[in-house]
Amino acid sequence: MSPVPPGYMQAQHIRGFSDYAAKGLDYSRLMIASYDSPGQCDVRTMTYVINAHVRRHDTYRSWFEYQGDDIVRHAMDNPAHIKMVPTKHGDLSAEQFRELIRSTPSPVEWDCFSFGIVQNPDSFTFYMSIDHVHADAQFLGVALMEFHLMYVALVNGNPPLRLPDSTSYLDFCVRQRKYTSELTLESPEIKVWTEFADHNGGSFPTFPLPLGDSLVPCPGELVTHELMNEDQTFRFEQACSAGGARFIGGVFAALGIAEHELSGTDTYYGLTPTDTREPEELMTLGWFTGLVPLTVPLTGSFADAAKAAQASFDAGRDASRVPFDRVLELADWLEKPRAAFPQVNYFDIGLPPLSAFLTSDLSGANIGMYFDGRLSNPLCFWVVRLQHQTMVTVLYPGNPVARESIETYVKAVRSVFLRVAEGRDVSVSELTKA
Repeated sequence: MSPVPPGYMQAQHIRGFSDYAAKGLDYSRLMIASYDSPGQCDVRTMTYVINAHVRRHDTYRSWFEYQGDDIVRHAMDNPAHIKMVPTKHGDLSAEQFRELIRSTPSPVEWDCFSFGIVQNPDSFTFYMSIDHVHADAQFLGVALMEFHLMYVALVNGNPPLRLPDSTSYLDFCVRQRKYTSELTLESPEIKVWTEFADHNGGSFPTFPLPLGDSLVPCPGELVTHELMNEDQTFRFEQACSAGGARFIGGVFAALGIAEHELSGTDTYYGLTPTDTREPEELMTLGWFTGLVPLTVPLTGSFADAAKAAQASFDAGRDASRVPFDRVLELADWLEKPRAAFPQVNYFDIGLPPLSAFLTSDLSGANIGMYFDGRLSNPLCFWVVRLQHQTMVTVLYPGNPVARESIETYVKAVRSVFLRVAEGRDVSVSELTKA
């Protein structure tokens, strides 16, 4: 048994998985990513690369027991005791392959991660499937780079790549618990969260459109749409800059105006995940993600909303280091989210660490990140700025009511983005009269 407690997000994930399992339900939990590479895979070399990766990151050396209300970590001391070996599965159908990936063990088992190769005549696909208990989305791109660059170095006859040091995720878990244990209701970070929750009925904000019965379990569905082309993206960014905001501030302003059009709200309340890694932890695998609470008054032009959104995002970064579960421990009048709450992720392919793909030979490698398709009650948006367009991907409860609402919502959001990009921005008060 290890004295290191689970991270807050690890504990939340394990409890969610266990609660679903007790009801006979299959919990969405896998982080899956892949890339394509030309030629025949050297399996021996790739096996070396996989073992080096697993031994490098100490989160892989943990497993957990859920004992009553307590989650106990177990951890092995010596990474050299880990040995990943290849298993040949032969020809598989697409469905058999999906089930192979989905069979990655659960978060309370030690080996809840797997890696594999799909060999095609002239190329191969490398994939990894890691339970969320060990990884967040921020690290997936970094991990693909780690695998690819090490493999390329070795098959070209070079010595193993000297990667930047990886710090300890277990040390982060200890540090997180120590930091959060010293907080009180008077701590500024806690006050930000309690005020945010108080404005949202004592919990997290809800989606402005119906999503169906949250008590009826259903698999999540994923859709992707273009928001803006390359030229429109450029002009949207100019509008953000003119209003004193960065692109991310404009994204939340546009979402707020869209929700104003749909529901008449005069304030946008949002949540966006952010990476809480310190600079020395950028190459460390683990679940470091925190949530930034956003409050954006919608009282004037897009420029006004963008500037307010940017200020709220920047001011809320400290609060992202405090998991909401810790807030609930201190503020007993607040409640856990009662239904799917919207989270908006923003990624810019031109910024680190994703920008590394643009300058590497992985830039044309058909990189993919996937949802495991299990039961879920999420509402996640990914606004992604690519080289030649801006896209939005939505993961939502897969029922007819939610499907119609998401279609309506994305249409409204895209309309706002395009109006701003085309210089047709109007004030919120004028939108109300429309």
